Amino acid sequence: MEETKINYQKEQQKLLENLKNSGKKPTLLLHVCCGPCFTYPYELIRDYFDITIIYNNSNIYPKEEYNRRLNELKKYLSDINSGIKIIEFPYDNTTYNIDLEPYANQREGMDRCRICFRKRLGQAIDYADEHNFDFVGTVMSISRFKNSQDLNKIGFELAEGKKVKWLPADFKKNGGYEKSLDIVRAYKMYFQHYCGCKFSIRSNKEEL
Repeated sequence: MEETKINYQKEQQKLLENLKNSGKKPTLLLHVCCGPCFTYPYELIRDYFDITIIYNNSNIYPKEEYNRRLNELKKYLSDINSGIKIIEFPYDNTTYNIDLEPYANQREGMDRCRICFRKRLGQAIDYADEHNFDFVGTVMSISRFKNSQDLNKIGFELAEGKKVKWLPADFKKNGGYEKSLDIVRAYKMYFQHYCGCKFSIRSNKEEL
């Protein structure tokens, strides 16, 4: 029996409306994978949260690409005068890939990606809980190639029993992905052509 899909964009809308009515602005630790994916999600939620970014993306290969995406994110934050703090975790692609290697031949969107989501989101959720953030979430659902059902299911599972709450999202909805591209073009941002891991480089070449 097929699992019922949840509209996480509507779930987020309800949450934001409740926050607006409460007059509160809770803290949010937001996992960000790159500058382009941050653009529209930030515009959508910036008035509702006191945001801190976590950049824990050891999946990205090679290190030069990791740095390029991080620097592009920092440049965009500077360009919009956001004043947002970035918490950067140490880069260790070799160790990170140990859990992904058994699934190296899978196409994107399968178990390898879900394991990757779980590793990074788990790290973000643990950090958010230990440092008393009210909410934790990710911008990754802005991508057309990221399954919002997987992302949110994993997020809710990992946050269960913790003080921190998971922020539901499907940022690609309502033209979110297209709006993010408009911002990327306006700021002349670097826009990568593969997800991040070395396996997705191969997958991207195969699709081309």
